[in-house]
Amino acid sequence: MQGVLTGFAVIAVVIGVGYVIGRQGHLGEHGREVLTKLAFHVASPALLFTTLARADLSVVFSSRLLVTAMSTAAAAGVFVAVGAARDWGVGRTTIGALCSSYVNSGNLGIPIAVYVLGDASLVAPVLLFQLIGVTPVALTILDLSGKGEKGPLWLRLLTPLRNPIAVGSLAGVAVSALGVKVPAPVMDPITLIGNMSVPAVLLAFGISLCGSTMPGRGAERGPVLLSVALKAVGQPAAAWALATGVFGLRGHQLLDVVVTSALPAAQNLYTYASRYRVAEGLARDSILLSTVLSVPVLVVVAALLG
Repeated sequence: MQGVLTGFAVIAVVIGVGYVIGRQGHLGEHGREVLTKLAFHVASPALLFTTLARADLSVVFSSRLLVTAMSTAAAAGVFVAVGAARDWGVGRTTIGALCSSYVNSGNLGIPIAVYVLGDASLVAPVLLFQLIGVTPVALTILDLSGKGEKGPLWLRLLTPLRNPIAVGSLAGVAVSALGVKVPAPVMDPITLIGNMSVPAVLLAFGISLCGSTMPGRGAERGPVLLSVALKAVGQPAAAWALATGVFGLRGHQLLDVVVTSALPAAQNLYTYASRYRVAEGLARDSILLSTVLSVPVLVVVAALLG
């Protein structure tokens, strides 16, 4: 219980600071855009590199990860199916699918894993799966959907290698897999730069709330409500059903996978939407509403399965 409240309190304070900065205009007219570009092109790739370079990749091969992957695919798949039927567009549907299934495993998942699950490493499989598998695929789709069929085929196939988020993730995986120890004079400045990622994302998100309408209204109402329902209820329900019915998980293992699946949509999804200038309102509203709703959901999950 304390972990849930602590994690959300930290995020709320930083977002609140961003909101105040936006209201006061301290960063000027383009402050949010600068923070977003800083996070996407510099800080987030550095953070992903240092995180994955030090990670134990053996955690990828586990039944818990399979539950996470399958529940993620289920939630995202429902949104994609509805988006295709409603003709919401590739970019918009991709952002909505991410908001329906991509959990906040970093700045919120880690403190909750410590205080609720008792072990910060339990969030590592989710973090690795999203960084290695989901993020490169989603960003490649956004890259290709924005550029259409322009450019030669070989250049489009190399799209993941031109994306800074994907490059940082793949470089970190390579270092970990090869067992390379990066010298401290090289790793320390990268770590320092990476530490800017989460604050920059949260501050940019807070600034974006200035002058925005109430979430869940307007043209994005349908996609927002669907993504929030899938994220807050659908994904953890799917994780529980898969864990108990397919993999036979019980006790702490069951609690681990359901808690991690019940985490809200990650704030960095707003960075992706802003970077590609697609469905920014959908990302902002979905993240905000799923974060608010995940508090009672996580409390109930911890009470029933803890």
